[in-house]
Amino acid sequence: MRFQKYVAYVSSYTKRSKNGITIFDVDMEKGTFVYRNSLEISNSSYLTCSHNDQFLYSITDMGVKSYEIDENGDLSEINFASINGMRGCYLSTDYTDRYLFVAGYHDGKITVLRVGEDGAVGEITDEKYVQGMGEVSDRSYVPHVSCVKMSRDNKFLFASDTGMDHVNVYSLDYNTGKLKPVDIIRSDVNSGPRHMIFSVDNKYLYVLNEIQNSIDVFTYTLLDSGYPEFEKIQTVNTVEDYHASMSVSRALKFSEDREYIVTSSAGDNSVEIFKRNDADGTLNRVLCLPISGTYPKDAALFPDMKHLVSLNHESSTLTFFDVDLYNGLLAMCAKEIKIDYPNCVIFHGLK
Repeated sequence: MRFQKYVAYVSSYTKRSKNGITIFDVDMEKGTFVYRNSLEISNSSYLTCSHNDQFLYSITDMGVKSYEIDENGDLSEINFASINGMRGCYLSTDYTDRYLFVAGYHDGKITVLRVGEDGAVGEITDEKYVQGMGEVSDRSYVPHVSCVKMSRDNKFLFASDTGMDHVNVYSLDYNTGKLKPVDIIRSDVNSGPRHMIFSVDNKYLYVLNEIQNSIDVFTYTLLDSGYPEFEKIQTVNTVEDYHASMSVSRALKFSEDREYIVTSSAGDNSVEIFKRNDADGTLNRVLCLPISGTYPKDAALFPDMKHLVSLNHESSTLTFFDVDLYNGLLAMCAKEIKIDYPNCVIFHGLK
């Protein structure tokens, strides 16, 4: 672990409460959370921290909110900014924390907003409505932008589209905040690419496919021409062959040491952990086990790598487990915590 103490930020929908962000102290020894306080914000569907760890950003109805992270992990609201569209589903910053990107699942829109040195979210610098038509089905018919994330070299913005079954790639003009399309990574038909993460060395891109219940592994190379090049080298299933029908993959997160990848599957109501091969970027599944809840929308390993939390959206619970990564085992280690419709969890270390 990089820090001795951690807090956890949990976002949730506010159907029965006005408090959409809950702050917990992390009990690393027992593998559970201890309630500290909560903040009033409507329908916090996703959270992200700035790369300098000074600010936290949250989706809310009609826009985003920014917060300063205090020394003890408490949050002080900075401001609200409109995204000029429907509520987003994902957000992230570039690696210099100068721009904030918001994914619009419902309106198929990518929004770019300028961020000040004080963490405040400023004006919209670009808006991209993804065009096209996918397979004629209930799920994949129109664009659904589900994730926006910069490559670790900070050169390209990647936007996964579960409706079109591909990932759009854009270059970013850091002076104007404008996006320019440069490439498309095409996924299998009806695969539903949902979330993405890059390896720390920036050589590999991992794309979680929601409908196909799989992870595609791509190599990423920056050509001399300045354009990116991708090659798919592996597809691994997230769930077992006997998984529950209508299962969809939801979470995709690295462990703190970046050696493991955690996914979760709603319907199957399971969590999966993969070991990453540093030499070639490929994945080997360590476990796929139930999480004692319904619709795990997010899941994450604790920073100590010995515990795991699952955010069970439909059962409105957080469930906690001891993790044995060597033998591929989970064992429930603490009483579940009730929280309405949890969506996302972030661990934050206290210096």
